[in-house]
Amino acid sequence: MKVQQQIISPQDIVILLKIIALGNSTWFQSALAESLHMSQSEISKSLMRSKYAGLLDSSGKKVSRLALMEFLQYGIRYVFPQQPGALVRGIATAHSAYPLDQQIKSEEHYVWPSGTGKLRGQSISPLYPSVVEAVKQDEKLHELLALVDAVRVGRSREKELAIKELKKRILNGEQND
Repeated sequence: MKVQQQIISPQDIVILLKIIALGNSTWFQSALAESLHMSQSEISKSLMRSKYAGLLDSSGKKVSRLALMEFLQYGIRYVFPQQPGALVRGIATAHSAYPLDQQIKSEEHYVWPSGTGKLRGQSISPLYPSVVEAVKQDEKLHELLALVDAVRVGRSREKELAIKELKKRILNGEQND
């Protein structure tokens, strides 16, 4: 009998961060799929992978926040690496987006390519293509994904500040669950 390897995908991180952004709200797979511009089957498969990896509890409804934070802090830049690309118009990410844009002043901007974006900067591929649309309706998700991008592409100071902010949002949010 052949055993299929469960491998974390970039959209798994997006979905877990969306669940965290929802806070105490009850969520359903269909609503996640709609808000993230993904298919219902992608959401279902992702939740199964996240449960298998220990990033979701056994019920499949609650994010294992400590495990996710450890992955973001120590693994994401190696599993889903990214290098800044060409200058394009797009939506701010990494240190160019809130909250890091309040702490780091830079002439160099990073963006997710988007024709509707208002900022010009070096392109960063988002963890999943639909992120560009999903963050337009979810400010908290945008902040979390921008912080994750700062860990993926930032220099030491940016990574350190991003990890500190992620811990505030992910680990300190735990008491509210």
